[in-house]
Amino acid sequence: MNYTFQFGVAFAELPELLKGAIITFELGILAFWGGALIGLLGAALKTYGTGPLRWLAGAYVVFFTNTPALIQIYFLYFGLPELGIRWSSFTCTLIGLTLNAGAYLTEIMRAGYISVRSTEVEAAETLGMSRWQQIRYVVVPHIAKTIYPALANFFIVILVMGTSIGAIIGVDELTGQAINISTENYRWIEMFVVVAGIYVILTFIASLSLALVGRWAFRVKAKVF
Repeated sequence: MNYTFQFGVAFAELPELLKGAIITFELGILAFWGGALIGLLGAALKTYGTGPLRWLAGAYVVFFTNTPALIQIYFLYFGLPELGIRWSSFTCTLIGLTLNAGAYLTEIMRAGYISVRSTEVEAAETLGMSRWQQIRYVVVPHIAKTIYPALANFFIVILVMGTSIGAIIGVDELTGQAINISTENYRWIEMFVVVAGIYVILTFIASLSLALVGRWAFRVKAKVF
């Protein structure tokens, strides 16, 4: 084998890769919190909603959990222009990941809803709380503590594996930047070894931050990695 490794070429591109890492973080955070809001609503509908609303929430979950996120993003980026709707690659990736995350988080949060003890809900009803007040002041604090580790792990999945899908349609996140640079210097091996290391660092930072927040805010002993 005559290949000569030149990692100096890859490290010289660190400023551009770090710009991509910032976009990766932006996509991950926005998609996760957008999905969390959808998941919170979807779980409430599946748990407390009437027949049609429960069916609608269930259909949403079935569709988005049984089709690849890549197909959903492709539809937004390549399909919607046929209907006269054009969004940027970043917007399509963000919406696709958010909708996909919302479906999975609906099921995760529904488990949290179910774990709420009936006595807590009955006490809230006795105090005259409406259904939404019960969700806000009783259910949400309970499920935040119960399912926080699962939510933290899901955020890591979105951050590391989800956002890289955007590179396929031209989003200059971390993987996208690596592809763009590698097509110019042809140092594919070195570039993606460095990028893999950056992903590990990003995952560690996110995991440590989530663990500290969980212990401080919810007294949950979430693991790092």
